[in-house]
Amino acid sequence: MEWIEPLIAWYKKNARDLPWRRTNDAYAIWVSEIMLQQTRVAAVLPYYERFMRELPDVTALSRVSGEKLHKLWEGLGYYSRANNLKRAACEIVAAHEDGMPRTYEELLKLPGIGAYTAGAVASIAFGEAVPAIDGNVLRVYARLTASERDVRDPAYKKEVRAAIAPLVPESGPGEFNAALMELGALVCLPGGAPKCGECPVRPYCRAFALGKTAELPKVGKKPARKIEQKTVFVLAENGRPVGYRRPETGLLAGLWQLPDTAGTLRDSEAADWLGARGLHPAGELRFYTRKHIFTHIEWHMRVCAAEIAEAQLPEGWVLLDETHALPTAYRVCLQ
Repeated sequence: MEWIEPLIAWYKKNARDLPWRRTNDAYAIWVSEIMLQQTRVAAVLPYYERFMRELPDVTALSRVSGEKLHKLWEGLGYYSRANNLKRAACEIVAAHEDGMPRTYEELLKLPGIGAYTAGAVASIAFGEAVPAIDGNVLRVYARLTASERDVRDPAYKKEVRAAIAPLVPESGPGEFNAALMELGALVCLPGGAPKCGECPVRPYCRAFALGKTAELPKVGKKPARKIEQKTVFVLAENGRPVGYRRPETGLLAGLWQLPDTAGTLRDSEAADWLGARGLHPAGELRFYTRKHIFTHIEWHMRVCAAEIAEAQLPEGWVLLDETHALPTAYRVCLQ
């Protein structure tokens, strides 16, 4: 295709200097791709650098405790990504004595690795000529072809993958995939605001020729998020909040949490809830509200804050410190 050469030339000149682009190490590239799922580059950078210092290779990742892993991930959200990283690392160490699997098909068998991540790692680290189709690539391709299809439609994603697969060059497939993604990240922006004046493939873009860059791509509506009402208790002794571990399955599995209950409790009901657990705060209860948004759920929280003595704590409840991974959904209640 005529647009490939100017795209690659643009990428070589304009690509951001990111730590995972300074290496061909498949492990480092894999970790970065997992962290970047639904997370901005700027947010990922400090996490990535700390993670790689603490867990520099797949063996170290396979041996890390769940507590330390969650602490390294604390604040990034979507903790299932971290759990799947460790599960995959354990499988890699058990089955691949020479390190990471080297092909798209083998990578695809690992927990938490889908078609995009397998394509990115296989092409960038191992030079396999396979596509890596993320949201940026879908947007670029939809505008290039002036497609009216919904880019959220899984069938469309399969069609784009099939269309791009034969275009991936045998020489430098990782650079090609990275260039498409970078174009979407820096120039072919979402929300009807692409920087067409800076675009290296503008002469080949049908959406630009038709004056439809603001209308494309077509993006179907996300389903409305479910709203859950909760009452969260910030109980502290000398500034250290009380918490306990969540179940090993479900949302935020295995992480630490502040005490909570479903529904919005009135002042007297919150006091009764505490009393039923043998908790008798010193001083008055303080109330305020917080909200946290997950992908498909919103927590609307009424927070009840109070001072409490450690001796009163029910079994399994502890005073939290910096070694405990507390998800942002609860951490916002401390502020």
